[in-house]
Amino acid sequence: MPEVIFNGPDGRLEGRYHHSKQPNAPIALLLHPHPQRGGTMNNKVVYALYNAFVQRGFSTLRFNFRGVGRSQGKYDNGQGELSDAAAALDWMQSFNANAAACWVGGFSFGAWIGMQLLMRRPEIDGFLSVAPPANLYDFTFLAPCPASGLIVHGTQDDQVPEPAVARLAQKLSAQRNIRVDYNTIPGANHFFSDQLDDLGRIVADYLDRCLAESPQLTPA
Repeated sequence: MPEVIFNGPDGRLEGRYHHSKQPNAPIALLLHPHPQRGGTMNNKVVYALYNAFVQRGFSTLRFNFRGVGRSQGKYDNGQGELSDAAAALDWMQSFNANAAACWVGGFSFGAWIGMQLLMRRPEIDGFLSVAPPANLYDFTFLAPCPASGLIVHGTQDDQVPEPAVARLAQKLSAQRNIRVDYNTIPGANHFFSDQLDDLGRIVADYLDRCLAESPQLTPA
């Protein structure tokens, strides 16, 4: 899990990167929660997502948005953070030009940024969206949603009411030619404090199913 520093639009960005030993391995980018509310790339949910991809042979990157940790710059209300995510994906692709697939995953604020990146980068094949803040941010840009993915939410989330996320998932699922799996974890709060294992199992099962359905994505 080597530390990496790469150039972002507002200065250097700090990350942790695992490069798969498998040729043409798929890639995955993971995005952390709100920078002004303690969110970092070392968040436990982000780390769990990161590990799920690493264990399945993906080249995987998580990084700190501008102004977090050793990343330069300052918080930019989402616009700059989206640019940071695009720069991180560019950096990954420079080392993985022949990647079999590209995935993006995010938690809370990071899920909102990840879904915006999904709309702007047609090479993204799939997404993981954990506790997307559907009550706080506008997700209507997902019209249509360009890729299939997984949404996971806790039933006892006191920051993002579960019905708001259920409506988002239902709206996306109604679109043609994509599949959005929506899973709830009973009793889980916004940070999945006591249910990280449950979250990990849901993510692992989903990725395993996607890899099984698309054998060309499975690292050799």
